[in-house]
Amino acid sequence: MDLIKIGKAAKESAFQLATTSTAQKNKALRLIADELEQNAATILTANEKDIQLGRQAGLTEALLDRLLLTQERITAIANDVRNVISLKDPVGAEIDSYVLENGMSLCKRRVPLGVVGVIYEARPNVTIDIAALCLKTGNASILRGGKETFFSNMELVKVIQAALKKAELPIDAVQYIEKPDREYVAQLLKLDQYVDMIIPRGGAGLHKMCQENSTIPVIIGGFGISHIYIDDSADIKRSVDVVINSKIQRPSACNSLDTLLVNEQVAAEFLSELAGKLKDSVEFVVDESAKSYMTEAEKQRPAVDGDFDTEWLGYVLGVKVVTDVFGAIEHMRVHNASHSDAIMTNDLNHAELFINSAGSAAVYVNASTRFTDGAQFGLGAEVAVSTQKLHARGPMGLEELTSYKWVGRADYLVRS
Repeated sequence: MDLIKIGKAAKESAFQLATTSTAQKNKALRLIADELEQNAATILTANEKDIQLGRQAGLTEALLDRLLLTQERITAIANDVRNVISLKDPVGAEIDSYVLENGMSLCKRRVPLGVVGVIYEARPNVTIDIAALCLKTGNASILRGGKETFFSNMELVKVIQAALKKAELPIDAVQYIEKPDREYVAQLLKLDQYVDMIIPRGGAGLHKMCQENSTIPVIIGGFGISHIYIDDSADIKRSVDVVINSKIQRPSACNSLDTLLVNEQVAAEFLSELAGKLKDSVEFVVDESAKSYMTEAEKQRPAVDGDFDTEWLGYVLGVKVVTDVFGAIEHMRVHNASHSDAIMTNDLNHAELFINSAGSAAVYVNASTRFTDGAQFGLGAEVAVSTQKLHARGPMGLEELTSYKWVGRADYLVRS
């Protein structure tokens, strides 16, 4: 594949999209949603090939779940695209307007980023999410999915490009790097003449590789250890339900719970009830501080170095008992609390302390970590969950895929 050619085509498409009307962009999105449902059988057949190859390659059940498409999931993906149609187009919006003493009016006007390159792993729905959000914001996209999703992604890109053609938009507005060779990732990371932003979606290794090798700005996200702290003032029974939801509602998701921190004053009651409800469905990785409280857990092992720095993405949960909210915060400072973290408490001061101290992109009081999601936040689909501190944090929706330009208006004004 010629990535220079791909980059040039993307940049030209981005130039056209930047002045495309909201109505025409919404038409393309509507067609994508319809084409998804009309071509569901073909997409599912391709996905079945990916699943079979994944099993043969020894992928874990958690990874296979991230890879799997079903009729219900395709319908949900199509509905997410339709939801993006209903969202306000941020392109052209003017913000922070004011008038200077010399009579010039100034404002910031939202504009597309240009070309977005996204490198992602075993989630074929990401292909549609990225395409939808980029199209709505007038951005072209260059996609590179993992080899695990090759057949699924090829069919999904066909659907997208067919819809673009019907909408009379450039089909190169969404392009896919078909070759799985890593050399093409390395080339993409150097296309700074054509690509304006790189978004990796995957494990820590992928993010590190992009950071170290890209000549293009990189948005880091998706990885981070998610924590819940159970305060001594928490409602025990309701907190148990939140922890269970955070862990097993979809354990393969990046916002699922990895580490549970429990105040020593309520550890015996809380952990006994939690272990009884989860029975043998979760393996507990138990710190020495929690060992005496976990006798009812059927599946458990002692924690070793590195366990509390592990994003489990499966039915595994780290458990540690701490003295108080300060102990929980200190543990989180050491163990990469950058994604989604929550406190269960009825103490307002403890809640505010936790909110202000946690270094996470999303912090919750008495709510599941599973809410860190563009659709759940009312943003529509998301292109990534950013865990860095510049440009965007948390679920990246439409506004996070725009930049701005300064616009000055005056009456033939000259500077004195």
